[in-house]
Amino acid sequence: MAHFPLWLHSVAIVSIAVGFACAAWIVADEIRHPQKMPIMNWVWPLTALFGSVLWLAFYLRFGRNVGEQPDETPMHIAVAKGASHCGAGCTLGDIIVEWAAFAFPAIAVFFGWHHWTAEKTFAVWIPDFILAFAIGVVFQYFTIAPMRDLSFGKGVWAAIKADTLSITSWQVGMYGLMAIGQFLWFKPAYGHIAEVKMPEFWFLMQLAMLGGFATAYPTNWWLVRAGVKEKM
Repeated sequence: MAHFPLWLHSVAIVSIAVGFACAAWIVADEIRHPQKMPIMNWVWPLTALFGSVLWLAFYLRFGRNVGEQPDETPMHIAVAKGASHCGAGCTLGDIIVEWAAFAFPAIAVFFGWHHWTAEKTFAVWIPDFILAFAIGVVFQYFTIAPMRDLSFGKGVWAAIKADTLSITSWQVGMYGLMAIGQFLWFKPAYGHIAEVKMPEFWFLMQLAMLGGFATAYPTNWWLVRAGVKEKM
């Protein structure tokens, strides 16, 4: 078990609590002012779990469905929304898989723990990606299909094309920062990586998700420019 300092433990707890508070505020606001695109009622609070006050501010400035809406969304804002849309799928997928693999270690074993890798983290990243991708495609389907008036099959294919590069680029940044935090910071400094049940793990996940946003942003810019993703 890692022995984390009190300051880091306290920072982790506060950061997680603030993220949940921001997400709860957005949910309460969306009950009163539902999003025009229903899937965004999920996206905004999920992204607030890692983006915290930054994403709450983003929501208040560009996400609330109140008053007059601009006819044209600036490109940099549309891309940020698109990347956040992808990040919501990653967030939900990672939360589900990480806790499932913690409760049922056989999941990690199935994906290679004690076989091709002695490190459980790397094995769990496989179902992390699979579920994040699946949820991302579902989220993207309920964005693209209504906007383009597509049939189910065409909508699913369009969602897969839109989210494959987006989710992959997000996970590259997220996994990269998680690896740096776990194996180049926590393990050398505190003797062990953070486990899922520890606040430090989820604090690091919040930081890693921001890394995922950074790597997914340019990818989403290109996807929107190319017309593969819709400008939100």
